[in-house]
Amino acid sequence: MYLKRLELQGFKSFADKTVLEFMPGITSVIGPNGSGKSNISDSIRWVLGEQSMKSLRGSKSEDIIFAGTQSRKSLGFAEASIVIDNTDGKLPIEFSEVTVTRRIYRSGESGYYINKTPCRLKDVLELFMDTGIGKDRIFNNRTRKNR
Repeated sequence: MYLKRLELQGFKSFADKTVLEFMPGITSVIGPNGSGKSNISDSIRWVLGEQSMKSLRGSKSEDIIFAGTQSRKSLGFAEASIVIDNTDGKLPIEFSEVTVTRRIYRSGESGYYINKTPCRLKDVLELFMDTGIGKDRIFNNRTRKNR
C-alpha cells in the first residue's frame, strides 16, 4: 500500500486541477518559500479527516479554498483526493486502487467520498484504522509517540 497520487483543485494555492504522481519509496518536495510545499501535506491531512483549521494553518474552513489573486477570481470550492495503491490488500476494501476525496464549498456544505461514493468521516477513519495512516501519522510512524 502506498500513496500513488494526490489530486488538488481549489485547495489553498492550487487553483487549477493539479495532479502529483508518487512512486513507491521516498518522495521529497522541494521549492522556494511560498510555492505550496506545506499545502501538499495540509491537503493530505485534510482528506484524512483533520478538523482543526489551526492545524491546517487557517482560522476558518473558508481559508482552505483558493481566495483569488489580483488577476484571478476566488473559487467556490476546494477538493483534494488521495489515491492509494491497494494491490497488497492492506485496506479492508475490495479495490486495488482506492480514492478518498474531501470537498468543501464556500456555503459550508462539505463531503467525503470513497471511490466517488459519498460517505461519512467515520467511514474514512475506519478505512485507515490499524494501517498506521491517519491525519496525525501521514509521513512516518516514528514521528509521533504511540499512546
